[in-house]
Formats: sequence, C-alpha cells, structure tokens
Amino acid sequence: MVIEPIIKGVVARSAHPYGCEASIQQQINFAKSAPQIKAGPKRVLILGASSGFGLAARIALTFGGSDADTIGVSFERGPSEKGVGTAGWYNNVFFEQEAEKAGRIAVNIVGDAFAQETRDQVIEAIETYFEGEVDLIIYSLATGIRPNPTTGEKWLSSIKPIGDSVTGATVLLENDEWIETTIEPATEQEIESTIKVMGGSDWESWVDTLINAESIADGCKTIAFSYIGSEANYPIYRDGTLGWAKVDLHQASHSLNLKLANFNGSAHATVCKALVTKASVFIPTFTPYIIALYKAMKEDGSHETCIEQMQRLFTDKLYNQNTIPVDAERLIRMDDWEMKPSIQQRVAELMTQMNATNFKEIGDYQGYKQEFMQLNGFDIKDVDYQQDIDLEALTALQP
Repeated sequence: MVIEPIIKGVVARSAHPYGCEASIQQQINFAKSAPQIKAGPKRVLILGASSGFGLAARIALTFGGSDADTIGVSFERGPSEKGVGTAGWYNNVFFEQEAEKAGRIAVNIVGDAFAQETRDQVIEAIETYFEGEVDLIIYSLATGIRPNPTTGEKWLSSIKPIGDSVTGATVLLENDEWIETTIEPATEQEIESTIKVMGGSDWESWVDTLINAESIADGCKTIAFSYIGSEANYPIYRDGTLGWAKVDLHQASHSLNLKLANFNGSAHATVCKALVTKASVFIPTFTPYIIALYKAMKEDGSHETCIEQMQRLFTDKLYNQNTIPVDAERLIRMDDWEMKPSIQQRVAELMTQMNATNFKEIGDYQGYKQEFMQLNGFDIKDVDYQQDIDLEALTALQP
C-alpha cells in the first residue's frame, strides 16, 4: 500500500515509516557533525522519548558526543488492522536500530508513563541495563489527560485563558485555513486539572520513585521542558492555564533540586524556544506568533529545530561548564535567541501585518507546515512516497 498524509484539523492521522526513518537519520547526522557534548551523561532515562524534544534529546545524547545509553518511555501505537501506527512508534524502532549499530544500549518501554506498571518496568530496566542507576532524567511528557493516582479518575487539561476571554487566529493544517476563534476563560476546575496534567507533580513523583528505588547515581541531573513566550502570547500562554501549569513545573524544579543535592545532583526547568511539536499545534491563537517567529529567526540566521536546540542545551548549558547558566528564577533559557529584542520587534511587525489572506506570504507558514509534516514522516527529501509498503513487514518491527 501507498501511505498518504491524512490531517484532521491539527492532528496527523497517518505516518510514513520510512519518512520517520529518514528523519531519525538526518537528526543523527546533525548530532554527529555539531559541536560535541563533553563530560555528558552515560545512562539516561527519557520520559516522553518518541518525538519532539524528548526524541531530539535522546539522539543528541547518543550520537552528539556523550555516547549515552538510554531508556525511553512513550505511549505509542504500532501497525494493525486499524492503521499504520504512529510516527512515534517508528521513531522508537529506527532509533533503537541505529543506536545498536553504534554499540549503544537503547531500551524502549511502550506504556502509560502514569501507570505503576510502567514505573516498575523502568526500575527493572535500570537494574538490568544501567547497573541500577541513572545519570540524567529527562521529563518530556506531553499529554492532555492524566489519571488521579489515588482515585483513578481522569484529569483533563484545558488550554484556556484565565479571567477574560481571548480572541485570536488559529490555522487548520488540514486545509490551511485561518480561523478567528474566541476562547472563553477557564473554570477553577479546569485550571486545577490542567496544573495536575501539565504541572510538576508527576515529574516530582517519578524522581521520588527513582530515589526510593535507589536508582539515582551520584551527580544525577533532571530536567523538564517548559515555555514562557513573549507578550504576544501571554493571554493564552503565560497568563492562562498553560502558564499556571508551567509555574507549577518551575516550582517542582526547586523542590527536586533540594532532593538531588543529596546526590550532588540538580534539577532545572528548561525554557525552550517555540517550535512545531505534536503538542504546540494544539495551542489556540498560537499559529500567527510562531510563523512570524520562524520568519524572523530565519532572516536572522538563528532558527533552531528540536535537534539543534537539544544539542546546544547539552553542549552550552547543562554540561561542559562548572556552573549551569540560569536566570534569576533558576531557569535554563534555551529561548534566549527567540527573546532577543530585535527578534521580538520583527515578530511584532509581522504579526501586525498578518491576516487571513496574506499569512502564508507574511509569515513562514510553509516552514511551519513542513516541520509538522516531517514530524509524521512526510515531506522529507529523498524519500519515495509512492513506494508500496508491506504492512506485514512493518508489523514485525518492534521497538
């Protein structure tokens, strides 16, 4: 069968296995050619390892100088009678293949990161493959739902403003349509649930689990990915439910930092640049900002993809220095290039000009959509998208 891209709204309903393979290879090639990580970790646990920043971090640490062995946790779906499976499934498969070729350990645990069963599997894998200890824990889970560990009820996140409604534009990737939307303010329950899903409590719980299992190595670090953004998206982000959840995440980093100090380690929230990920495309009214940002940063020569940002994180920020550079709130600022005054001024100019008829010309919508397609294995150079794909052969590939 020939696999075609299928998009519903901002959700990809299909993935191309060999496009995913090519994407993994491209990122590996970049990591090998970039400035190399020195004195990096050797035994890494990545919670949310199959796409976006988590996958890029895994690739950078394995192939970008640290020569790390990794355990990756993700909740993905393989090929079946219902479809070809998710891009993350194939990312896991092909990453593992390449890591093993390089002589590195790459363990994929496919399961719900919120389930106790998955934690038990992770502890067992650390005992089996890492001699019982990890050097770095990366928390990169992106989900809209989390079960209450006490009652089993579901917390659902809501990406909404707080206090007042917000009106702005969203672009449907399905048909490239610019739509003006008004987002009503969140209720108290929606705020609380979003903090539970996207805040820091699960990150802290995971690290507590590893501490209790005596799985923390001397000098162990942990990071979780965050975002703050500029004034242009404060109403839906910093001042909304997402922002409140990220504040909770940042506070968790301080608590974890105290706990890991007992192991000569540290914990930091890492504020990343705005990028196209499977999570970011869901943020209402965010599209105009990010396509203006892509245009401005490409003009400036400072645009970074996920793999480029992760390689810089480990070479310039988290390792290779005696002291990790942080801001006044102890945040590692990987959005430093995004927040340059000249970049933000250019973004504001572009957003002022942009509307439903000209956004493709004013902003870098083509680059934005291409990155989204590439997340799912499409629109990648030198991949034959007309090739006949054997689903039975794909089913035999296990992460």
